[in-house]
Amino acid sequence: MTPDTLADLGPAFLGSRLKRLSDRLQAEATAVLQAHDLPIQPAQQVLLAALKQDGALTIGALAQRLRLSQPTITRTVQGLVDQGLVGVSRETRDLRHKTLSLTEGGARVIGTAQREIWPRVAAAVTELCDGGEQALLDQIATLEARLDARSLVDRVTAARGLTVREFSDDLAGAFYAINAAWISQMFTLEENDVTLLENPRALIVDKGGAVLFAQTPDLGVVGTCAIMRMKDGWFELTKMGVLEAARGRKVGEFLLAAALERAEAMGVADRLYLLTNRKCAAAIHLYEKLGFQHDAEIMALFGGRYERCDVAMRYWPAS
Repeated sequence: MTPDTLADLGPAFLGSRLKRLSDRLQAEATAVLQAHDLPIQPAQQVLLAALKQDGALTIGALAQRLRLSQPTITRTVQGLVDQGLVGVSRETRDLRHKTLSLTEGGARVIGTAQREIWPRVAAAVTELCDGGEQALLDQIATLEARLDARSLVDRVTAARGLTVREFSDDLAGAFYAINAAWISQMFTLEENDVTLLENPRALIVDKGGAVLFAQTPDLGVVGTCAIMRMKDGWFELTKMGVLEAARGRKVGEFLLAAALERAEAMGVADRLYLLTNRKCAAAIHLYEKLGFQHDAEIMALFGGRYERCDVAMRYWPAS
C-alpha cells in the first residue's frame, strides 16, 4: 500500500486532513448534482437551502446562519444571481445589506435537489459511516463549539505563555505607552495619534471597535492593537505595537492573528484595512503573510489621516 504521509503526520495536521476529505466529498457531490442536470455547485446548494428554509435573508444573516465569512457568501451569491436562481432587492447599493430571495428557478432547482438527491445522499452517507454518522456529526459539533470558546491560535500560543486580554480602563495607560514608544522611536507623534491614544474607550471601544492586548507571564502586557470603526462601514486595524523587551517572541504575529479572528467574529473582516509606512518593512511582510494586500483605493480614501502614511493595505480573507 502506498504510504499516506498526511495521515502519518497525526493530529497536528488535522485541518489538512479534514480539508483533503472535504475536497474529495465536494468533488463527488458536484458529480452527483451534474448527474441530475442541476446547474449548481455544492456550496451554492447550501445557500439555496438556507433561503428555502428561512425565507429572504441578507448576506450578513446568511453568514451568521451558515457560520461562513461574508466574502465567501458574497462570492457564492453572485454566481446564483448571475444564473437567475436568486433575486436581490435594490434598496441599497451595498450587496452585503441587500435582501436575497429565491426566484422561481431557484425554488425549482433546490426543490428538485431536496426531493431527488438529498434522500439518496443521506442513505449513502449512512452506509459510508456504517451507521455512525450521528456520532461523527456530534463530534464535529463539539469541535466547532470548543473552537468558538477558545481558538486554535490561542491554544497554541498559550503553550509559549502568550494570552489575549480585552480592553479595560486600567489598561488604557498601557495602550498609550506601548504605541507612543514605537511611534516616537520611528516617526513623530501626530495630533491624530495623541487624540486616539488618550481616548481608546470613547473613540474605539464605545463606537463598536475593539482593543486587544498580548500578555506574558513574566512581562505582563507587552503588545496591543485596535480595530476601529471608520466611515462607510470600513474598519481600520490600527495602533499595533509591541514592547522592545518582548521582541523576538512573535508577539506581533500573535496579536495580528487574534485581531483578524476578532474581525471575523465581528463580521467586518472583508472591510478591514490598515495604514503604515515603508519603513515598517517587517510589519508589512507580516501583513502580507496573513492576507493583506496593497490597495490604492484605501490609500485614496484614508491615507491622508497621517502624514507618515505611504502604504495602505486591505485584508482579503482566505475563505
